[in-house]
Amino acid sequence: MTIEPFGDQAVRVIFGDRIAPSVQQEISRFIRLFDQKSFNGFIEYVPSYTNIVFYYNPLEVIEGGRKDTSAQSQVIDFLTGLSRCTFESVDQGSPRRVIHIPVCYGGDFGPDLDEVADLHHLSASELIHRHSAPEYLVYMLGFAPGFPFLGGLPEELATPRRATPRLKIAAGSVGIAGRQTGAYPLDSPGGWQIIGRTPVPLFTPETDPPTLLQAGDLVKFDPISEREFERIKGTR
Repeated sequence: MTIEPFGDQAVRVIFGDRIAPSVQQEISRFIRLFDQKSFNGFIEYVPSYTNIVFYYNPLEVIEGGRKDTSAQSQVIDFLTGLSRCTFESVDQGSPRRVIHIPVCYGGDFGPDLDEVADLHHLSASELIHRHSAPEYLVYMLGFAPGFPFLGGLPEELATPRRATPRLKIAAGSVGIAGRQTGAYPLDSPGGWQIIGRTPVPLFTPETDPPTLLQAGDLVKFDPISEREFERIKGTR
Protein backbone atom coordinates (compact mmCIF):
# COMPACT_ATOMS: atom_id res chain seq x y z
CA MET A 1 0.00 0.00 0.00
CA THR A 2 1.38 3.41 -1.01
CA ILE A 3 0.09 6.74 0.31
CA GLU A 4 1.02 9.92 -1.55
CA PRO A 5 -0.09 13.53 -2.12
CA PHE A 6 -2.58 14.05 -4.94
CA GLY A 7 -2.56 17.79 -5.49
CA ASP A 8 -2.79 20.19 -2.55
CA GLN A 9 -6.21 19.10 -1.26
CA ALA A 10 -6.19 15.34 -1.75
CA VAL A 11 -4.23 12.21 -0.85
CA ARG A 12 -4.16 8.97 -2.82
CA VAL A 13 -3.93 5.50 -1.30
CA ILE A 14 -2.67 2.95 -3.85
CA PHE A 15 -3.41 -0.73 -3.27
CA GLY A 16 -1.76 -2.27 -6.34
CA ASP A 17 -0.90 -1.89 -9.98
CA ARG A 18 -3.34 -4.35 -11.54
CA ILE A 19 -7.09 -4.69 -11.93
CA ALA A 20 -8.14 -7.67 -9.83
CA PRO A 21 -11.01 -8.66 -7.50
CA SER A 22 -8.55 -9.09 -4.62
CA VAL A 23 -7.38 -5.47 -4.98
CA GLN A 24 -10.96 -4.23 -5.13
CA GLN A 25 -11.74 -6.23 -1.99
CA GLU A 26 -8.91 -4.49 -0.12
CA ILE A 27 -10.22 -1.12 -1.31
CA SER A 28 -13.72 -1.96 -0.06
CA ARG A 29 -12.41 -3.08 3.33
CA PHE A 30 -10.34 0.09 3.71
CA ILE A 31 -13.39 2.20 2.90
CA ARG A 32 -15.50 0.37 5.49
CA LEU A 33 -12.80 0.93 8.09
CA PHE A 34 -12.46 4.60 7.14
CA ASP A 35 -16.22 5.07 7.47
CA GLN A 36 -15.78 4.16 11.15
CA LYS A 37 -12.78 6.48 11.69
CA SER A 38 -12.95 9.61 9.54
CA PHE A 39 -11.01 12.86 10.14
CA ASN A 40 -11.91 16.54 10.52
CA GLY A 41 -12.04 18.32 7.18
CA PHE A 42 -12.81 15.21 5.16
CA ILE A 43 -14.94 15.96 2.06
CA GLU A 44 -15.23 12.74 0.07
CA TYR A 45 -13.37 9.70 -1.24
CA VAL A 46 -13.34 8.42 -4.79
CA PRO A 47 -12.40 4.76 -5.28
CA SER A 48 -11.10 3.51 -8.62
CA TYR A 49 -9.61 0.28 -9.99
CA THR A 50 -6.47 0.32 -7.85
CA ASN A 51 -6.65 3.29 -5.49
CA ILE A 52 -8.77 5.68 -3.43
CA VAL A 53 -8.43 9.45 -3.53
CA PHE A 54 -9.39 11.25 -0.31
CA TYR A 55 -10.36 14.92 -0.69
CA TYR A 56 -10.22 17.33 2.26
CA ASN A 57 -10.56 20.97 3.29
CA PRO A 58 -7.10 22.07 4.50
CA LEU A 59 -8.43 24.83 6.74
CA GLU A 60 -10.78 22.45 8.56
CA VAL A 61 -8.03 19.84 8.94
CA ILE A 62 -5.77 22.41 10.60
CA GLU A 63 -8.58 23.83 12.73
CA GLY A 64 -9.52 20.41 14.07
CA GLY A 65 -5.99 19.05 14.27
CA ARG A 66 -2.42 20.18 14.92
CA LYS A 67 -1.22 23.69 14.14
CA ASP A 68 2.48 22.78 13.83
CA THR A 69 2.24 20.72 10.64
CA SER A 70 0.50 20.90 7.27
CA ALA A 71 -2.99 19.60 6.58
CA GLN A 72 -1.57 17.26 3.96
CA SER A 73 0.88 15.71 6.43
CA GLN A 74 -1.90 15.20 8.95
CA VAL A 75 -4.13 13.46 6.41
CA ILE A 76 -1.25 11.25 5.27
CA ASP A 77 -0.45 10.38 8.90
CA PHE A 78 -4.10 9.54 9.55
CA LEU A 79 -4.38 7.27 6.51
CA THR A 80 -1.02 5.67 7.26
CA GLY A 81 -2.23 4.80 10.73
CA LEU A 82 -5.42 3.41 9.29
CA SER A 83 -3.44 1.28 6.85
CA ARG A 84 -1.66 -0.39 9.76
CA CYS A 85 -4.91 -1.65 11.22
CA THR A 86 -5.62 -5.36 10.88
CA PHE A 87 -9.21 -4.75 9.72
CA GLU A 88 -10.36 -6.79 12.74
CA SER A 89 -13.07 -4.20 13.39
CA VAL A 90 -14.43 -4.71 9.88
CA ASP A 91 -16.78 -7.56 9.14
CA GLN A 92 -14.65 -9.36 6.56
CA GLY A 93 -17.36 -11.93 5.98
CA SER A 94 -20.00 -9.43 4.89
CA PRO A 95 -21.44 -10.60 1.56
CA ARG A 96 -21.36 -8.25 -1.40
CA ARG A 97 -24.67 -6.82 -2.55
CA VAL A 98 -26.00 -8.52 -5.66
CA ILE A 99 -28.05 -6.09 -7.76
CA HIS A 100 -30.27 -7.59 -10.46
CA ILE A 101 -30.71 -5.29 -13.43
CA PRO A 102 -33.33 -6.20 -16.07
CA VAL A 103 -32.15 -5.67 -19.66
CA CYS A 104 -34.03 -5.78 -22.94
CA TYR A 105 -31.46 -6.94 -25.48
CA GLY A 106 -31.38 -6.14 -29.21
CA GLY A 107 -33.76 -4.22 -31.44
CA ASP A 108 -33.97 -0.48 -30.87
CA PHE A 109 -32.66 -1.03 -27.35
CA GLY A 110 -29.51 -2.83 -28.51
CA PRO A 111 -28.63 -1.65 -32.03
CA ASP A 112 -25.16 -3.27 -31.98
CA LEU A 113 -26.23 -6.69 -30.72
CA ASP A 114 -26.31 -8.45 -34.10
CA GLU A 115 -23.02 -6.91 -35.22
CA VAL A 116 -21.28 -7.95 -31.99
CA ALA A 117 -22.76 -11.45 -32.28
CA ASP A 118 -21.52 -11.78 -35.87
CA LEU A 119 -18.06 -10.60 -34.84
CA HIS A 120 -17.83 -13.46 -32.37
CA HIS A 121 -19.55 -16.01 -34.60
CA LEU A 122 -22.47 -16.32 -32.20
CA SER A 123 -26.21 -16.13 -32.58
CA ALA A 124 -27.90 -13.17 -30.93
CA SER A 125 -29.52 -15.48 -28.38
CA GLU A 126 -26.16 -17.07 -27.50
CA LEU A 127 -24.57 -13.65 -27.03
CA ILE A 128 -27.40 -12.64 -24.71
CA HIS A 129 -27.00 -15.87 -22.75
CA ARG A 130 -23.24 -15.42 -22.34
CA HIS A 131 -23.49 -11.74 -21.44
CA SER A 132 -26.23 -12.25 -18.84
CA ALA A 133 -24.70 -15.36 -17.24
CA PRO A 134 -21.94 -13.86 -15.01
CA GLU A 135 -22.14 -11.80 -11.86
CA TYR A 136 -20.13 -8.67 -12.66
CA LEU A 137 -18.02 -6.84 -10.09
CA VAL A 138 -18.42 -3.06 -9.89
CA TYR A 139 -14.84 -1.81 -9.75
CA MET A 140 -15.63 1.89 -9.88
CA LEU A 141 -18.11 4.56 -10.93
CA GLY A 142 -16.96 7.21 -13.37
CA PHE A 143 -17.23 8.94 -16.73
CA ALA A 144 -20.75 10.05 -15.77
CA PRO A 145 -22.58 9.97 -12.41
CA GLY A 146 -23.43 6.37 -11.61
CA PHE A 147 -21.70 4.84 -14.66
CA PRO A 148 -20.42 1.41 -13.48
CA PHE A 149 -17.21 -0.09 -14.82
CA LEU A 150 -17.83 -3.80 -14.50
CA GLY A 151 -15.31 -6.62 -14.44
CA GLY A 152 -16.06 -10.23 -15.32
CA LEU A 153 -17.03 -10.02 -18.99
CA PRO A 154 -16.34 -13.40 -20.62
CA GLU A 155 -13.14 -13.10 -22.67
CA GLU A 156 -14.87 -14.35 -25.80
CA LEU A 157 -17.18 -11.31 -25.72
CA ALA A 158 -14.42 -8.68 -25.62
CA THR A 159 -15.23 -6.20 -28.39
CA PRO A 160 -13.50 -3.00 -29.56
CA ARG A 161 -15.30 0.31 -29.19
CA ARG A 162 -17.11 1.68 -32.20
CA ALA A 163 -14.85 3.40 -34.74
CA THR A 164 -17.19 6.40 -34.67
CA PRO A 165 -18.84 7.23 -31.32
CA ARG A 166 -22.53 8.08 -31.25
CA LEU A 167 -23.51 11.62 -30.37
CA LYS A 168 -26.29 10.37 -28.10
CA ILE A 169 -26.77 7.10 -26.28
CA ALA A 170 -29.97 6.68 -24.31
CA ALA A 171 -29.89 6.43 -20.53
CA GLY A 172 -29.95 2.81 -19.40
CA SER A 173 -28.09 1.52 -22.47
CA VAL A 174 -25.91 -1.51 -21.75
CA GLY A 175 -22.75 -1.86 -23.75
CA ILE A 176 -19.39 -3.54 -24.25
CA ALA A 177 -16.03 -1.80 -24.75
CA GLY A 178 -12.91 -3.93 -24.84
CA ARG A 179 -13.01 -6.36 -21.91
CA GLN A 180 -15.51 -4.28 -19.96
CA THR A 181 -19.25 -3.99 -19.85
CA GLY A 182 -21.29 -1.19 -18.34
CA ALA A 183 -24.49 0.85 -18.49
CA TYR A 184 -25.07 4.51 -19.27
CA PRO A 185 -26.91 6.32 -16.43
CA LEU A 186 -27.70 9.42 -18.52
CA ASP A 187 -28.21 10.35 -22.15
CA SER A 188 -24.69 11.04 -23.40
CA PRO A 189 -22.25 10.58 -26.27
CA GLY A 190 -20.30 7.35 -26.27
CA GLY A 191 -18.45 4.75 -28.28
CA TRP A 192 -19.43 1.55 -26.52
CA GLN A 193 -21.13 -1.25 -28.46
CA ILE A 194 -24.77 -1.05 -27.31
CA ILE A 195 -26.44 -4.44 -26.94
CA GLY A 196 -29.42 -3.64 -24.70
CA ARG A 197 -31.10 -1.23 -22.31
CA THR A 198 -32.45 -1.33 -18.79
CA PRO A 199 -35.60 0.49 -17.63
CA VAL A 200 -34.11 0.83 -14.13
CA PRO A 201 -32.58 4.27 -13.36
CA LEU A 202 -28.91 4.11 -12.42
CA PHE A 203 -28.68 7.73 -11.25
CA THR A 204 -31.39 9.62 -9.36
CA PRO A 205 -29.92 12.81 -7.85
CA GLU A 206 -32.90 13.34 -5.56
CA THR A 207 -32.21 10.12 -3.61
CA ASP A 208 -29.53 9.26 -1.06
CA PRO A 209 -27.35 7.70 -2.29
CA PRO A 210 -28.03 9.01 -5.80
CA THR A 211 -26.49 6.00 -7.56
CA LEU A 212 -28.05 2.55 -7.77
CA LEU A 213 -24.64 0.87 -7.64
CA GLN A 214 -21.55 1.27 -5.48
CA ALA A 215 -18.00 0.04 -5.95
CA GLY A 216 -17.82 -3.52 -4.64
CA ASP A 217 -21.36 -4.50 -5.63
CA LEU A 218 -22.09 -7.44 -7.88
CA VAL A 219 -24.39 -6.96 -10.88
CA LYS A 220 -26.51 -9.62 -12.58
CA PHE A 221 -28.20 -8.72 -15.87
CA ASP A 222 -31.60 -10.38 -16.31
CA PRO A 223 -32.93 -10.56 -19.91
CA ILE A 224 -36.48 -9.27 -20.33
CA SER A 225 -38.87 -8.70 -23.22
CA GLU A 226 -39.77 -5.33 -24.70
CA ARG A 227 -43.21 -5.65 -23.13
CA GLU A 228 -41.65 -6.24 -19.72
CA PHE A 229 -39.32 -3.27 -20.29
CA GLU A 230 -42.29 -0.97 -20.84
CA ARG A 231 -44.10 -2.39 -17.81
CA ILE A 232 -41.16 -1.79 -15.49
CA LYS A 233 -40.50 1.66 -16.91
CA GLY A 234 -44.15 2.58 -16.42
CA THR A 235 -43.97 1.80 -12.72
CA ARG A 236 -41.08 4.20 -12.10
